[in-house]
Amino acid sequence: MQYHNVCIESFGYTLPDEVVTSAEIEARLSPLYQRLRLPEGRLELMTGIRERRFWTAGTLPSDKSVESAAKALDVAGIDREHIGALIHGSVFRDFLEPATACSVHRRLGLPDDCVIYDVSNACLGLLNGIVQIANMIELGQIRAGLVVGTEGSRQLVATTIDTLNHDTTLTRKQLKLAVASLTIGSGSCAVVLTDRELTQTDNRLLTATVRTNTKHHALCHSGHDEAVGSGMQPLMQTDSEQLMHEGIATGVATFERFRNEAEWAVEDIHKTFCHQVGLAHRKLMLESLGLNPELDFTTVQWLGNTGSVALPITMAVGLERGHVAAGDNVAMLGIGSGINCLMLGVSWQRVLSSKDVQQPASDSQQVSSPVSA
Repeated sequence: MQYHNVCIESFGYTLPDEVVTSAEIEARLSPLYQRLRLPEGRLELMTGIRERRFWTAGTLPSDKSVESAAKALDVAGIDREHIGALIHGSVFRDFLEPATACSVHRRLGLPDDCVIYDVSNACLGLLNGIVQIANMIELGQIRAGLVVGTEGSRQLVATTIDTLNHDTTLTRKQLKLAVASLTIGSGSCAVVLTDRELTQTDNRLLTATVRTNTKHHALCHSGHDEAVGSGMQPLMQTDSEQLMHEGIATGVATFERFRNEAEWAVEDIHKTFCHQVGLAHRKLMLESLGLNPELDFTTVQWLGNTGSVALPITMAVGLERGHVAAGDNVAMLGIGSGINCLMLGVSWQRVLSSKDVQQPASDSQQVSSPVSA
């Protein structure tokens, strides 16, 4: 997919205050560790994840999505009447129905003719939302749109720990299927896209390339939609090693087509942002794509795997910390279970300073990451 009239205008993100280290999780897993004689520090050693964050118990995704979206809209400085579409793209959601986008739309005060719906596609939901908004802008159907999502991890990690401690039949080999669940973190991110007449940045989305490899869809799965509602008790099984290798193979095939569509050689890519799974996954992926790790920005060490939020929130933080300069070609390299791959190419033109926004009274750290000047 090629784009000529779409700009990525701003980001906004929200993080929980509660930090949970890998050492704390291992302490909670002491019955399992003692029974299997596992060494302390194994979780961080295997994943490279030092810590992750949890929302306060009972937090609804819409609560944090509203915060992140309001921040992104404020940074963009765009009239909310221009927002023609709102997509909520996370796995985590308030209810099976109505769409979580409904609550976010109402609380943001967006126009009544705004198209709203949820998208769920594992770790690619927000990127899929970006593409759908971009398509509407490119077709001239809307002038601007908003993609937002919030992922939670408290329930999944708690259920996984409880299961591992109480199932005394588990072996070290079976334990591997649960390790990915212990890496999950919470976070929230929003992205505003505009047409080129509305933009203040001209950070142009150039291309989007997709590829699927669904014969491997069973490598990572949760239960039968139990991960919704206030009483959820989610449990997930992941063949992490096989998923990593098959995902990277899919990524390599996608990357070749992506470069052709963007008309970029590898050396034309100045900065990258990848889905954040673990340090071993990152290293192997960048090596396989022939990309310099120094051009990439990571958050997985302190945020863990935040699912659909992982890549956009990493880009938001990277922009905030000066990882991208004016004139950089930026590759957004998304891979999610299923297996699905989505890669976006962006020509970055303006990096603005953040606007000062009053922090609301909440349990969150909220920092703007403007795609600004």
